[in-house]
Amino acid sequence: MTKFRSAALGALALAIALPAAAQGIPKAQSPEEVGFLSARLKRLSDRINEGVKNNELPGAVVLIARNGKIVMFESFGFRDKEAKAPMTNDTIFRIASMTKPIVSVAAMMLMEEGKLSLADPVSKYIPAFAETQVAVERKNADGTVELGQEPQARPMTVQDLMRHTSGLTYGAAGLNKVKQSYRDMKVMVPDQTNAQMVEKLSKLALLYQPGTTWEYSMSTDVLGRVVEVASGMTLDKFIEERITKPLKMGDTGFEVAADKKDRGAHPQKEGPKNETPLIPDVTFKSTWKSGGGGMVSTAADYARFLQMFANGGQLDGVRLISRKTIDLMTADHLPPDIKMGADMWRFEALEPSARMGQGFGLGFAVRNDQGRNPLPGSPNDYYWGGAYGTYFWHDPRERLYVVFMMQSQTARLPYRYLMRDLVYQALVN
Repeated sequence: MTKFRSAALGALALAIALPAAAQGIPKAQSPEEVGFLSARLKRLSDRINEGVKNNELPGAVVLIARNGKIVMFESFGFRDKEAKAPMTNDTIFRIASMTKPIVSVAAMMLMEEGKLSLADPVSKYIPAFAETQVAVERKNADGTVELGQEPQARPMTVQDLMRHTSGLTYGAAGLNKVKQSYRDMKVMVPDQTNAQMVEKLSKLALLYQPGTTWEYSMSTDVLGRVVEVASGMTLDKFIEERITKPLKMGDTGFEVAADKKDRGAHPQKEGPKNETPLIPDVTFKSTWKSGGGGMVSTAADYARFLQMFANGGQLDGVRLISRKTIDLMTADHLPPDIKMGADMWRFEALEPSARMGQGFGLGFAVRNDQGRNPLPGSPNDYYWGGAYGTYFWHDPRERLYVVFMMQSQTARLPYRYLMRDLVYQALVN
C-alpha cells in the first residue's frame, strides 16, 4: 500500500467516524449496494495515486454519491506538498467558476419570490447597461479594419447573463480590443465592490450583440450585482443567509476565518516555467465578491448543494427552489442559431454546441445527446468546473453526482476527462 493510499484511507476513516449530521449524506454500506464495483473503483483510486506519485497533481478529494448515498469519499496526496501536509476530506479549496451555479441558484430564488424575471432587461437593475454599445468591426477602403460601435439590437436580459449570451466577455490575453479594454479598465481587481465593477463594465463595448453568441464571460459577476439590487443585500450575505447556512455548508463562502487557514489546499509548482500558480489563499478577503469565481468550499459542502438539486430543490427539510425551477435551470437555453465566440471552439474541447451534443442551462453546461461527446455521461446531465482544478457533474438519469476537488491548473482538463471515464466504468448496475 502506498503512503498516498494510506493517507487517503486514514482521511476516509475520519470522515466515516463523523456523526451523520456532520456529513449530512448517508454512506452506502458498500459500492455494490448502489451499483458500483469496488474493484473497478480501485482503478480510479490507483490512477489518482499514480498521478500524485508522478507529480501530475499535488493531491485531490473525490466524492461520489448515488441514490442519495456516498459511494466514495477519499483523499489523495497532499493538501500542501511543500509542507508535506496530507490531503484530508475536510480540505478547503478555491472553487473559482464553481461559484457560478451557487449564484445562479440565488437568482432563481429571487425569481420565485417575484423580485426578478429572467426576461427582465439587465438595465432594470443596472440602468447604465441601457446605454452600453456593441463593438463592430468596419473595413476601410484601404483594407484596414477599425473598431466601431452600434446600439444593442435588443436589451441584454437576465437570462442572457445566466446562459452567457450577454455579449460580455473575459479580459483574457489576446489581440481582441474589447478584451484588452477589460484589462485596461481593471474590471477584475479585488479592491472594488460589485457596484463599482458593473459601473466599469457598462462603459465598455460588448463583444457581441446580446442573444446572438455564446461567449464565456463575466456575466455571472454581473448577475451577482443583479442579486444585490433585487434582494437589497450584498451578494456574500445573501448567499450565506439564504443558501450556505440553511444547507449547513459551513466551509463555503467567499473566504473562511483564519482558524481554518491550515485546511486550505495549496498548488504545486507546475507549467512550462515550473512556477507555483497564483491562487488566493482561502482566507484571503477581497472587497469584490465575484459571483463568477470568488468562493471557497469543500467536497462535502458542495455535495450538499448537489444533493439539494438531486432532491428536487430541498435538503433536510429546507427548500431553496422548486422542482420546476430545477427543470428550467437544467434545460438547454441556447437558441438553435446560436454562434460560438471566436475563441470558444477550444473551450475545454467540449464547447456548448449542438455539434458536441451539449448546450448551456442557467449556470452550467448541459448534455443534450448521448453521442458526439467524447466523454461518458447521460442526456440531461449537467456540469461545471473551476479554473483552479475543481469540477462537478450531476447525472439525474443515473441518480449520480461527483465532486472532484484539487488545486492544479495544468492537470485541470486531463483529470476532468479521467474522472468521467473512470467513474462510469465502475458503474455496472
